[in-house]
Amino acid sequence: MVIVVEDDAAIADLLDLYLRRAGFRPLLAATGERGLELVNQHRPVLAIVDIGLPGIDGLEVCRRLHDRAETPVLFLTARDGEDDRVAGLELGADDYVVKPFSPRELVARVQAIRRRQDRSAAGGSEWVTVGGGVEIDVAGRQVLRNGEAIALATREFDLLEFLARHRGMALSRQQLLDGVWGPGWDRDQRTVDVHVRQLRRKLGAELPLATVWGVGYRLG
Repeated sequence: MVIVVEDDAAIADLLDLYLRRAGFRPLLAATGERGLELVNQHRPVLAIVDIGLPGIDGLEVCRRLHDRAETPVLFLTARDGEDDRVAGLELGADDYVVKPFSPRELVARVQAIRRRQDRSAAGGSEWVTVGGGVEIDVAGRQVLRNGEAIALATREFDLLEFLARHRGMALSRQQLLDGVWGPGWDRDQRTVDVHVRQLRRKLGAELPLATVWGVGYRLG
């Protein structure tokens, strides 16, 4: 199930049509408040959220979703400025599509997020020690720091897991984009920097995540 939070009825109906064709079961909401209600009731695999909503906007919807549960969020927005993109990524959005958009591309991005979820769920029980008191449960998508659970957004978890699986390697931003977001990702490489900053903020200064100047990042 996919929750679509969009106040433009024509766009919402278009998304409903294309998502159903792709095998998803969408539920539509015209306000952020109603979207949050549907997420709480149905626990969807993904929420597609317009930023410019009446009442509480899409950024606040994303913030509340990640406070309550790990629901992947794809932003659908007419705002294409860098500050708007960074704000959404810092809140834990997994992807964003700028209006006007191709419905087929949006569905492809939804499917890519879903495939990552399926791969993670199929991985079986596996704990990976990250360092700095941090360890991750790959199958359960849990992160512990000194035994305490830490809530990460979907992409933040995926990035941490990818770095942990390539521990000790200096990875470029493009390698991280290809490995975590997928080779079709064509957005700004600053996306990686934003998520690294969030990992450091949430997991503490002891996290052994180093900047490799002129290259990218290395864990361990």
